[in-house]
Amino acid sequence: MDRYFDAEADRTQVFEILAPPVQTLPLVLASPHSGTAYPPDFLASSKLDAFSLRKSEDSFVDEIFMAAPKLGAPLIRALFPRAFLDANREAFELDPDMFADALPAYVNTRSPRVAAGLGTIAKVVANGEEIYRGKLRFAEALGRVNRFYHPYHAALKRLVDQTRHRFGYCLLIDCHSMPSSGNPPETASSRSKVDFVLGDCYGSACSPIVMETAERTLRQQGYIVIRNTPYAGGFTTRHYGRPRMGVQCLQIEINRALYMEERTITKKPYIGELASHMEELVGALSRIRTPLSE
Repeated sequence: MDRYFDAEADRTQVFEILAPPVQTLPLVLASPHSGTAYPPDFLASSKLDAFSLRKSEDSFVDEIFMAAPKLGAPLIRALFPRAFLDANREAFELDPDMFADALPAYVNTRSPRVAAGLGTIAKVVANGEEIYRGKLRFAEALGRVNRFYHPYHAALKRLVDQTRHRFGYCLLIDCHSMPSSGNPPETASSRSKVDFVLGDCYGSACSPIVMETAERTLRQQGYIVIRNTPYAGGFTTRHYGRPRMGVQCLQIEINRALYMEERTITKKPYIGELASHMEELVGALSRIRTPLSE
């Protein structure tokens, strides 16, 4: 286990790598949104209480995929919370209205994520409540990116590169959850809510066999699965998914209603069975025989 702390922020926890003694699978798993280590100065700057801030978390997703190291694949999880900094964005997707000073020209202020209030530093939590009491300074954003975002992605890139070097390719699984409200039914006439959304950026981030294997495995387990709608893949999927360079990336979104009480952020008993199914999914993806390196 490799745990990284930020010495400049009172040993705030940044990320943790849960790795097998010897990596035997060409997979890396990432959970960028399950962190619960809320910095005290962030809590003090927010108009929301700690529980309200947790509504943006992909709660317990790291636990759901915790079998990966046992199977032979490393799992990296961000320990800082999504409401504080979103590692599944570009380094600088920022809303200029959140800041008291002007933003540098290199900042992306016009992305759809920024427009929704969910940039690298979010304006709102998942239910639309604004986070901050007042405006921030750009120096605060720069500090968070340097102390949290860059170390997380440096570690993730290192895992991907090491895996590709060892096995000839790497399959990166980016693990997320989605709120049950507002998610699409399988078809317009269906009342059943989707259990999983698999994202491969419409086929550009991984080979078809990866998507097909994941979808088939989940459907055999009894789940309702759709592709790319409304979650085709975030920054991690777009940035790391380069099949022609030997890196495949698949984003997995799990309906939170399957495994948790969303109102109270507490686990349901089914979370154990879901974790067993995700262990089976990781195993199925590891057994793909079609070469995934170019």
